[in-house]
Amino acid sequence: MSVRALVTNDDGIDSVGLHRLAKVAAEAGLEVVVAAPDQEYSGSSASLTALADGGKLLVHERTLDGVPVERALAVEATPGFIAFTGARGAFGGRPDLVLSGINRGPNTGSAVLHSGTVGATLTGATHGIPGLAVSLAAPDPTEWDTAEEVARRALAWLLANPQGPTVVNVNVPNVPPGELRGLHAARLAAFGAVQADVGEAGEGFVTLTFSEVPDDPEPGTDVALLRDGWATVTLLNAPCEADGDLPGLDGA
Repeated sequence: MSVRALVTNDDGIDSVGLHRLAKVAAEAGLEVVVAAPDQEYSGSSASLTALADGGKLLVHERTLDGVPVERALAVEATPGFIAFTGARGAFGGRPDLVLSGINRGPNTGSAVLHSGTVGATLTGATHGIPGLAVSLAAPDPTEWDTAEEVARRALAWLLANPQGPTVVNVNVPNVPPGELRGLHAARLAAFGAVQADVGEAGEGFVTLTFSEVPDDPEPGTDVALLRDGWATVTLLNAPCEADGDLPGLDGA
């Protein structure tokens, strides 16, 4: 039985990384539908926003040169909304996988909460659809061949080892293929690649400064392994109930 994949991202329909990921999916024999934002939505998390006209989700047919996909659409919506509506058959049949990326820049540590790339896959997971999110860890990446090969290996692993409604989050160092050390399981770091600090709070404004995470991230975390030249792989669950009692609330 064929596997149907919805391929999306948060960098937009014209992103090099999106085309690379769609190519990987098609080469793996999947039925590929690309539905990606018509503009960049980085940092949108799982936001469910869209430009609607009378309750209509606006989509525009596109072509991806050299990539054999069933359909390619530029959608006037966030990646989370695309995954949300895609799970309900908005772009054809219900997908069996949501693939997101390949993102420009890392999606590591607790910062995955804010990622549109990861948010799309987590949205799919809440609807019972497993996902793969892939990011190339540089703001202006160049080593797309490395990211494509890692995406190919990660997708093959996911297809051979079904995880249920779980997201496989992959981050790839921006190094040539020959310098990649391999793929390595990783924990999420306490912070992502960048952290924000609140400075002066004045009348009508708050100043923020952004800095990279400390030079000594905890060993075994995605940030630390990326810096050592590994592509990192982390399994993420969609939001679910936490274990524990709520004393004093029962019957209140």
